[in-house]
Amino acid sequence: MSQSFKENQAPDYSFSNEKRQGVYEAIALRRDIRSFLPNPIPDEKLGRILEAANMAPSVGFMQPWDFIIVKDFDTRNKLHAHVDSERRHAADGFEGKRKESYSSLKLEGILDAPVNILVTCDPSRFGPSVIGRNTIRETDVFSAVCAVQNLWLAARAEGIGVGWVSILKNEFLRHIFHIPAHIIPVAYLCVGYTEDFDDTPLLQKIGWLPKRELDETIHSEEWGKKPAAG
Repeated sequence: MSQSFKENQAPDYSFSNEKRQGVYEAIALRRDIRSFLPNPIPDEKLGRILEAANMAPSVGFMQPWDFIIVKDFDTRNKLHAHVDSERRHAADGFEGKRKESYSSLKLEGILDAPVNILVTCDPSRFGPSVIGRNTIRETDVFSAVCAVQNLWLAARAEGIGVGWVSILKNEFLRHIFHIPAHIIPVAYLCVGYTEDFDDTPLLQKIGWLPKRELDETIHSEEWGKKPAAG
């Protein structure tokens, strides 16, 4: 190997094969879990999961996230009632078999999971002059969602299931958790052990929507232009 090639060769910071495989398995086997076991999550394990969430990347290092840990049953019961009402309202948006299919789905585990976590976003953190915030305001929420993804993947690596509850209103969350007006609720998550992680995502398995293949998602240089074969 020539000296010039060594100088131009990129440094190898890749993980070992075993560690690399673990990362890809966590990504591939992550699922949106709806059914949970009542077993409590050990504090040290929950701490590792939250630490992973807190290490998420953020635009301008703004770190806009906060985490509200919810275990109180009365609080969760109020949330469950709200979600149930929103679920019945959402069902009216579908017709026929589609409506029947939607109504048969279990869409949350608020009362089943031993822990619920609300991830929020503070768009004012560190003041108005944060790199990237002035140009694209939504980078606040984008960054908070990175924390959600970190939490989700860390939980899967720990054998813990996570389910994102989306059929609720932010105004209700602000009221029940006394959240200041400028704070944005981003994700309400159910977290706990589960009996099974399905091989295939549920909504794909039941045919609710098809899985897009990678080649459908890639454009070359501009929108709609596909890369050359191979």
